[in-house]
Amino acid sequence: MEAFNNLLSKIDNMVWGVPLIVAILAVGLLLTIRLRGLQFRKMGLGFKLLFSKESTKKDSVKGSGDVTSFQALCTALSATIGTGNIVGVATAIAAGGPGALFWMWMAALVGTATKFTECMLAVKYRTKAEDGHIVGGPFYYIENGMGHGWKWLAKIFAFFGLLVGLFGIGTFTQINGITSAVQNFFDPNKAHAVSMLGTDYSISTIIAGLFLTFFVGLVIIGGLQRISKVAEKIVPFMAVLYIAIALIVILTHIPAIPAAFAEIVQSAFGLRAAAGGALGAMLMAMQKGIARGIFSNEAGLGSAPIAAAAAKTNEPVRQGLISMLGTVIDTLIICTMTGLSIVIMGAWKIDGLEGVQITTKAFQLGLPLPEQVSAFLLMLCLIFFAFTTILGWDYYSERCLDYLSHNSVRATKIFRFLYILCVFIGPYMTVSAVWTIADIVNGLMAIPNLIALVALSGVASAEVKKYFDKRKKMSLA
Repeated sequence: MEAFNNLLSKIDNMVWGVPLIVAILAVGLLLTIRLRGLQFRKMGLGFKLLFSKESTKKDSVKGSGDVTSFQALCTALSATIGTGNIVGVATAIAAGGPGALFWMWMAALVGTATKFTECMLAVKYRTKAEDGHIVGGPFYYIENGMGHGWKWLAKIFAFFGLLVGLFGIGTFTQINGITSAVQNFFDPNKAHAVSMLGTDYSISTIIAGLFLTFFVGLVIIGGLQRISKVAEKIVPFMAVLYIAIALIVILTHIPAIPAAFAEIVQSAFGLRAAAGGALGAMLMAMQKGIARGIFSNEAGLGSAPIAAAAAKTNEPVRQGLISMLGTVIDTLIICTMTGLSIVIMGAWKIDGLEGVQITTKAFQLGLPLPEQVSAFLLMLCLIFFAFTTILGWDYYSERCLDYLSHNSVRATKIFRFLYILCVFIGPYMTVSAVWTIADIVNGLMAIPNLIALVALSGVASAEVKKYFDKRKKMSLA
């Protein structure tokens, strides 16, 4: 197992090396410039559109689609708000120091423009399947936007998207995070364990894994309609609950906030590293922060556009403005809540803790509640977060499979069985292996999408100009 983990680490370092980190930031900066900082100028409009009715004077939004714009955002958030917000932030800070949080912020600020562009393009280039449902995403804006000569790139994206669902964000990391939290709460010392394949597993881990596998199977059989309805109800509740809990930690330790921000910034640039190690510390913080940031908000990854394409709207820019809020909610709000709690309470410095244990310890130290109650609240949030992510990524993966298999019903049925199987075996994989595999397939999935976003950046700019010119004329009418 140690040799396997070492091999994964080498591959991870190659995929998530300086070139990909620079590419992700560069694409986000390019789109920010070409769109003239749209994510900053029009963020307020995005929130206004999110909570507006489906039909307004300035927007023709009752277009073809399978779900409402709000349901599309919730479906995307169900996939992004997951263990990355709780466990991913903790592992990033543990490996790269508090500075990893700073680079998460930087990636999110430019990533908001990336999220807007990819979701807008998904609506613009979406198409209708033979059975009548709407399909779209990077594979369609690559093929229809860049031209059929680039279909090979679209297939590469779809292939890696399939792998991300099966072996990355969708299954292993989520179920592993849930069962780790359950074990940490009910049986932290593995007092009640069963030995399998030479490893001891807590009975609580086994039971939690079986329950989650069963409920996942019940929901994903219903497809997008059922997933979106579940997401619409659970996502707002779980996000508000978690933010409220984290705010209690932060607000009850207000005097420590300035020092925490100073530590985050200094760590981000390696200023706290030993002499000669500043550059290495900075690169480590960048690598872990950006990798976990992308894992969490998925800006540039190409997943959210798959959900956005199903929205009932005829205005691509409108949906882009709504969808870009996912990065704001996911990283700039929820991940920040987690990161500040961990840094303020110093939980990342405690030896012997990893993954969810770090965040759990931060909440136990920071909340004015008994430790068991704090751990239970975090476990509850993690279960909701991870469960909805499993559902969201099943939908994404199925759309990737549809593209590769030309909407084969048989292939979809086989895939759902494999997906449920991966959820079933996820609890028995090591934390380090799970997150490294997720990083690798995430990075490989991002590359084709980034190429397409650069190639179609001019189209995005033109669409934005056309949309706001239209709004301006209608305001004067």
